[in-house]
Order: sequence, then C-alpha cells, then structure tokens
Amino acid sequence: MEKSKVYFTDFHTVAYGDGTAVKLKNLIKAAGIGNIDMDGKFVAIKMHFGEQGNLSFLRPNYARAVVDVVKELGGKPFLTDCNTMYPGSRKNALEHLYCAWENGFTPLTVGCPVIIGDGLKGTDDVAVPVKGGEYVKEALIGRAVMDADIIISLTHFKGHEETGFGGCLKNLGMGCGSRAGKKDQHSHGKAKINEDKCKGCRKCQKECANGGLVFLEDKKKMSVSPSCMGCGRCLGACNFDAIYFAEYNANEMLCRRIAEYTKAVIDGRPSFHISLVLDVSPNCDCHSENDVPILPDLGMFASFDPLALDWACVDACLAASPLPGGQLYNNIHKDGFVDLHDHFKNSTPESEWRACLEQAEKIGLGSREYELIKL
Repeated sequence: MEKSKVYFTDFHTVAYGDGTAVKLKNLIKAAGIGNIDMDGKFVAIKMHFGEQGNLSFLRPNYARAVVDVVKELGGKPFLTDCNTMYPGSRKNALEHLYCAWENGFTPLTVGCPVIIGDGLKGTDDVAVPVKGGEYVKEALIGRAVMDADIIISLTHFKGHEETGFGGCLKNLGMGCGSRAGKKDQHSHGKAKINEDKCKGCRKCQKECANGGLVFLEDKKKMSVSPSCMGCGRCLGACNFDAIYFAEYNANEMLCRRIAEYTKAVIDGRPSFHISLVLDVSPNCDCHSENDVPILPDLGMFASFDPLALDWACVDACLAASPLPGGQLYNNIHKDGFVDLHDHFKNSTPESEWRACLEQAEKIGLGSREYELIKL
C-alpha cells in the first residue's frame, strides 16, 4: 500500500523574503489542496479561536492564508468552531463570537465570515452515523459543519491535559461536536476528589458546566455529585492534584470516541488537513491561560490523511528536545522522575494519546505509514 503523503515546511524566513503566511500558502498548494473542486462550494475551515486570556492559539494571519487560497480556488470559505460544554467565553454563540473577535478573528482580518457551528445555544446539531463505530453509533455534530460541502482542519498542535496532545483528530472530533456531542465523548469517566489534598478553593467548581461539583460547607471541601459528566475541566483547574479519575481507561475511551467523531465529520465529502506545531503549550487552548511552550516551534504540516498528519506531528515532537523552563522540562528534572519515554506523558502522566490514533486506524480514517515531503 502506498504511504500517505505529509508535506512539511519550517518557520525559517529570510530578511525581505516571504513570511510564514506565504510559506503556509505554498505548503498547502504543494500538498494538493487545488485538486479539490471548490468552485462555488461552501468550505468550512475548522479551527480554535482561543479562550479569552489564552495567547497560544493560532493567529488570524494563518487563517487568512488558508482563506485566500480557498477563494483563489473558487470556494466560499467560513471559519467555524462549536460551542464548549464548560463555562468560559465560548459556551454560546454570542460569547463565542465576542471571544473570537477579541482574539482577532473578524471578517475584516480573516477575509470571510465566522460561524459558530452548533448555533446560538449549542443545540443545533445533526446526528451523523459513524460507519464502523465501536463506541459511537451516532455522532452529534454542529449543523453548519455538516452543511458545508468541504471541510478543512486548521490545527494548532499542542499538549493536552487528557488526550496528551491536541492535533488534527481532536480539532475535528471534539471540536465539531455540539455541546451534547462533547458530553457524549466525555461521558465515560467520573471525577474523584482526594479530600486530603483539596484546599476548598472552589476553582474547580467554576469550570464545571453540569453541577457535577458540590462544596461541603461542614468540611470546606469539594465533592462530586451524580450529575458529573466526566468532562475533565476540573482536572486542569485544580492546582493541588486533588482531582483524579478512578476509571483507569477514562482518557482512553475519550480518545477512541474522538476518533469516531472525526470519522463522522469527514466521511462522504472532500477534506484537507493542516497542523502548525508552534507555541506547544502543555494544555489545551480552551484554558483561559497558557503556560510557556514545552517544545520548540517545529513547522507546518499538511496532508489529505488526518491520521498520517497527526503521526507526523507526533514523531516530530518526540524527536525534539524539551524547552528549559517548561512543564515537560521541569517534570523531567524533578526528584524521583520516572521516564515514560514519551514527551506528552512525561508532561502530563495521566494523559493518553495512542488510543485515539489506534482507533482512527482501526476504523479506516487513514494510515500510520507516511512519507514526509519537505519543502
């Protein structure tokens, strides 16, 4: 079987030469985006607009580069993302759009409309059958995403507190799920709280969208209620390691469901995928903050195969040296450190990422085998 082709270019530029936005245009043209018939077609460009307070998300300049190419090919592009299931600045379309605008994503800057894929309250979705799905029979995907003729993923490749990293598959699978779809993907694990470590600060409670956390006044401690959906936002909010997931495969199940949601998003229509490995923060862009990068800026990747694209980015990251001062570097230099020989797990040991890529290959999303073509 022929290997999938993944195209790559680095971030190096020369004085008075082309900038990175032009390099991105050249990359996706070389990767064959022009082979997609876009004439008169609606083209959804799925990306993350960044939470308010976060500064590691992809800048609008990169989105504009992709939009310009789509327009050159006769397409009708729009940027899109779906609402979040947790409190924050993107839980409904109004707040989501204000957040996107504040972070620089406006029709003026990106050259096309910005549309929230699952509507005003995150309830405008479509139940999409998952062919070959083992864990998801019907994925709940934002209607605007499914109404598009073509889907392009523009991904900020970074670390993640649950899935190890956030790459192309997560951008599509989790990102295109409606609020109900996100709950569906997160539904396996339930949070647990170690009362000895809990400080009663209530920061975790502010991140809970489902009434899953209750403050015990008598103990001045948090507790988990039956309505916990297992989304894991509380895990990232706790500074004291008081929150954990007792189900050993909760993150594994999340990863496998993400892969199956991704298949629902791209099945039956043309798709193209781009990942930029820069500002590799240890946690998701959904956080209202971002820590310093754990790895150096490695480059831009593009492919028709979303699985091969994620593997290429993973391989590049695992071959890179950790940046001093980052979470990964600091973990490696702690007393008693146990090397897991995996940058993502060394950064966040409880995370899991291989299950997502394994499941994606199993259900026919793409191939692990790829040829890296450097421009």
